Amino acid sequence: MRTAVVTGGGTGIGRAVARRLVADGDDVVIVGRRRDVLEEAAAGAMRVEVADLRDPAEVAALAKRLGAVDVLVLNAGGSLEKRDDSLQATADLWVDEFRLNVLTTVLLGEALLPAMPRPGGRIVAMSSVAALRGAGSYGAAKAAINSWVTGTAARVAADGIAVNAVAPGFVPDTEFWAGRLDDAEYARRLARVPMGRPGSVEEVAAAVAYLASPDAGWTTGQVLGVHGGAVLARL
Repeated sequence: MRTAVVTGGGTGIGRAVARRLVADGDDVVIVGRRRDVLEEAAAGAMRVEVADLRDPAEVAALAKRLGAVDVLVLNAGGSLEKRDDSLQATADLWVDEFRLNVLTTVLLGEALLPAMPRPGGRIVAMSSVAALRGAGSYGAAKAAINSWVTGTAARVAADGIAVNAVAPGFVPDTEFWAGRLDDAEYARRLARVPMGRPGSVEEVAAAVAYLASPDAGWTTGQVLGVHGGAVLARL
């Protein structure tokens, strides 16, 4: 049985990914900052670890507790609101979103990489369609994750570790969108999806499950878009 770690596993896409990996037969550990949310999501079927993945000391302690990991899904992150129009608020937003998205990915990824099986290790990071078409500080943070994924994939390819990212589009049934969607905003977002419907957390989880599977051993350094055609491939 493989050991799989899913960060941000208490809600939304992370919870769906964790449930999918459990269904696929993995021993799953979900990681987050809120123990009550994690315990509810785990429902006795997963292990729970509490840590702030922006903090190097907490990440180091978590990595020591986890030990060997076969599959690492780096899903923790989110989008913040700028408090006002000042330059200081702009600076704070960009720094805080970088820490919330990039540090939570890179720190744990680097901490657990030495303990992954060679060959056979799998890392899947959560990017976003925002990284592919530009979306301010959030898009820039997700683009930085893509850069880390491709660089890390090249670094460990010879070891047989596959490193990829999934870039979801409009998936409204998540905590990410809580309080942000009125009817007009929903319609505006949906109008940008060529397939004419929003995505589901289960569809994103299925993409992650493939990249985490043994079948994906020759797929690495890729950013897989799961967004209904919102950004089309350029040949």
